[in-house]
Amino acid sequence: MSKLNRDILYLVFEEFQDDIKALYSSLSVNKTWCEIIVPILWKNPWKYLTNKNENLLFNVIISHLSDESKNNLINHNIELFPIFPQKPLFNYISFCKHLNLSSIDKVINTIKYYCTESSMSILKNEIYNLFINENTKFTYLYIPQHFDYQIHLIPGAKHCFSEIIFLSCNIGVNDNVLIGLAGICQSIKELELFVESKNSKNSYGITKLIDASKKLIDVRLLTANTGLVNVPIINNLYYVEESLKPFHIILENSLMKHAHTIQYFMITAPPATRILSSLVNLKGLELRIDNHNVKLDFLENVSLSSLRILKSNIFQIKFLRNLILNTDRSLTKISIDNKLHNEIDNKNIIKAIYQNCPNLIYLKLMFRNENILELEQLLINCQYLIGLYFLIINIFNWDKLFEILNISSPTSLFKFKFNIISHESINLESLILFINNWKGRHPMLLQLDSYGCTDLFDLIEEYKSEGIIKKFNYLHRDFEDFEW
Repeated sequence: MSKLNRDILYLVFEEFQDDIKALYSSLSVNKTWCEIIVPILWKNPWKYLTNKNENLLFNVIISHLSDESKNNLINHNIELFPIFPQKPLFNYISFCKHLNLSSIDKVINTIKYYCTESSMSILKNEIYNLFINENTKFTYLYIPQHFDYQIHLIPGAKHCFSEIIFLSCNIGVNDNVLIGLAGICQSIKELELFVESKNSKNSYGITKLIDASKKLIDVRLLTANTGLVNVPIINNLYYVEESLKPFHIILENSLMKHAHTIQYFMITAPPATRILSSLVNLKGLELRIDNHNVKLDFLENVSLSSLRILKSNIFQIKFLRNLILNTDRSLTKISIDNKLHNEIDNKNIIKAIYQNCPNLIYLKLMFRNENILELEQLLINCQYLIGLYFLIINIFNWDKLFEILNISSPTSLFKFKFNIISHESINLESLILFINNWKGRHPMLLQLDSYGCTDLFDLIEEYKSEGIIKKFNYLHRDFEDFEW
């Protein structure tokens, strides 16, 4: 492997970009491997940031300072480092594609107890200039809450931010910063906005930024700190405060100007307009509305004929059922996280899926024991199904479940996840019989809740050697719905 072409090696190591241990262990193999892996690790160094390595990252960052910058710090009595760290072997900062200003501030703040406020400001200037200049170019930008540093005025900012495709920011970011970025960042494809009530009255900066974006595809409106935006409680009903509705209307109207380009939309609170109905080319919709008392009338007559992906945790199943009925049989991935719907709702949603989603590929859903025969019908009707993610909350007839999977699964199906929400563990004898009966089919990918299933390791290894199971691991919270 050490003699492979550099381009091939890069592709191989990119597959391990989330496995920091594997990458670190490969750094010392030879110079070529090191030169390939370091840029991968530094593409987004902030995702590895922990309280334990903040000081180390700070030292690496300041090791890039020029002599002029060091002298500037010393002249302002910032002598925290009698000997500055040695110049690094690589220009690590030049490899960065993700600029996370929140993480940079966090790293800088590790020494705030040793600096005056004016000293911290000077140090911040020097470090920001290390990242924002004519020699760097970022594609991902993360701006923290209440940020007011005029980064767009730093020399080289136009070059640095000209190819931003992803922007994450809080509505409370200083208007001048947003307006300044609007003149530079016109290639944004993904926009993640954190909304909070106390910062939701000034809309000029964010609407300028939205209006300037020419290629907006993915929009996520997230509520900062809570599950809902502006949700005073009156008689146990939640609603958007009347005085703040004009802001939300302006924001959503600005987004509706991109209705023909937006393909993925995520919200954590009911919208103030009929923005959903305007998104005629929407392919992915994510509804993350945690409070069960929220009115969902905005979903009443929404028709999304191009929708491919639906993710939701909402409680009122009838609205999800209506969405599914109005998608022109186009859905291929469905993830419904709600675990509380009753037997009738559970039956209705399963029936809506198998009657209206013939092209379904992945499904995550709670299955109740009373509706196990509806699962059989789903397997018969959805012949392109590849993956099933079971949420199990009540006592289950495991023998019947695995019998149906063995007999009725389409030939395409080979990925299974079992998340046992209740204290009942999976029946191991039934599971083993299910796996044995899978022999001769496409080797399965299997994830199980670790509760009650920790004694399977040796047996799983045997099934792997026989080609019945291709991959196995225990289910964790951070696993993606549709990833194995």
